Amino acid sequence: MKNSVEYLSETRVQLDVAVSAEEFQPAYEKAAKSLAKQVNIPGFRPGKAPRRVLEANIGKGYIIEQAINDNLDTYYQQAVVEADVRPMSRPEVSINEVPEMNGKGDTTELKFTVEVEVRPEISLPNPADITIEVPSTEVTDEDVESALVDLQERFATLTEVKRKAAKGDYVNLDLVAKIGDEEVDDVAGVSYRIGDGNMLEGQDEALTGAKAGDVVEFTAKLAGGDHEGEEANVTVTVHSVKESVLPEADDEFAQLASEFDTIEELKNDLRESAAKSKADEQLMGAEQKFIEEIEKLADFPLPQAVIDEEVANHLQNEGKDAEDEHGKEIRAEIEKQLKLQLLLDEYAEGFGVNVGQDELLNFLLQQAQMYGMDPNQFIQAAAQANQLNAFAGELARNKGVIAAMRLANVVDDKGKAVDVAAVLGEAPEDEKTPEFNKKATRKVTKKATPKKATKEAAVEEAETKEAPVEGSAVEAPAKSALKAEWIAYRVATGELTEAEAKKMTKDELVNFGA
Repeated sequence: MKNSVEYLSETRVQLDVAVSAEEFQPAYEKAAKSLAKQVNIPGFRPGKAPRRVLEANIGKGYIIEQAINDNLDTYYQQAVVEADVRPMSRPEVSINEVPEMNGKGDTTELKFTVEVEVRPEISLPNPADITIEVPSTEVTDEDVESALVDLQERFATLTEVKRKAAKGDYVNLDLVAKIGDEEVDDVAGVSYRIGDGNMLEGQDEALTGAKAGDVVEFTAKLAGGDHEGEEANVTVTVHSVKESVLPEADDEFAQLASEFDTIEELKNDLRESAAKSKADEQLMGAEQKFIEEIEKLADFPLPQAVIDEEVANHLQNEGKDAEDEHGKEIRAEIEKQLKLQLLLDEYAEGFGVNVGQDELLNFLLQQAQMYGMDPNQFIQAAAQANQLNAFAGELARNKGVIAAMRLANVVDDKGKAVDVAAVLGEAPEDEKTPEFNKKATRKVTKKATPKKATKEAAVEEAETKEAPVEGSAVEAPAKSALKAEWIAYRVATGELTEAEAKKMTKDELVNFGA
């Protein structure tokens, strides 16, 4: 098989593929055997008619058509591998010539052209050129004291007070929200701690200074329900005010709240926990900043046809027209997501990241926990939806980021270097080093796509070279030439499965009454 590749743009290629009659012969033989079992030829049992009799009855062109339908995708996939391109969209196929299959010495070929969007050439920014500043993980006495107070809060007792409510106090209240004269929401007997800010905007300010029996009013935008975002008049009736009384921070409390015997031991443990928590937050912050930096530095074109299809699918899923303005709004986000995925994929491949089965299983268990699902059900659902490869890809991208961050310069806000490897672990022995900041090598040529009229003419001319057999079921093989092209195109683009294509062929043969 011969093929050539030309870049129509930095993200679109044209593959010209030629399969000689000799190479096509096995496909032709297999198609003939398959068709022989599907047709009734007088005087022969199904599948037993000699080749020349079969060709005389249904036409050689029809067998060629079937062979193309069955093998076009295989030829396309082989050409993609040999051309070293990575398709990102469904291919657009044009069949330009079909072989005559005239036996030995036949120099005719199956020739077809494919245009397809491909993965762009990506120059990876060097992580060593990137400096990330993150907060220090130094734990202060105030951090320890704050953690201790949080622990004390768990064992606090509530005592009713007659004074005005202050921040940190608990109030028992009824709440009614109205828009105009319509009551749109109400709750009763709710306990709320002033300062939490998890109900309505302005509620903390309204309750501060209130006493049991007071009624306070304020306006706020509703945070949920049918009237979410609308301005409402809110009336709150305060039934009681209670203060939180914390237990004494002593050895007795340490023994009550932990496995430690003394308050000093408990404080040391809280200090260690605070340090670990800060280190985790530092790492998360460093990773996000690193990703933002490489996104800024990376500059490569995106396959616009892929983005167009994503936008169209998004609009269709939302029941919107293709020309809806929402398409412009989501395009930027789709482009951003695609760019990041391609970039992180390139890092993962550059570092030679491998994802083992155990790693994938652990990752799936974490995802199941995140979604609150039974692990077995989650994994089964992922497998049924063919999402396991997607999860493996996500895990590989995560590992690629970790590998790249080991090479970056990470410092805290006090100028101290952060030992990223101490947190992320050392690089595996078999880890590769990508070629950073490499120059693009693709050369774009301007070659027009073959016109459809020319393509159809080539197919018809090739098919009509065989004269019809007098009295055969098919008057001329040329009548099925464009159908062969049509089916082959849809098989290659995924619009038809091979099974569907075969069924269509079989139905037509039956209609011929052969």
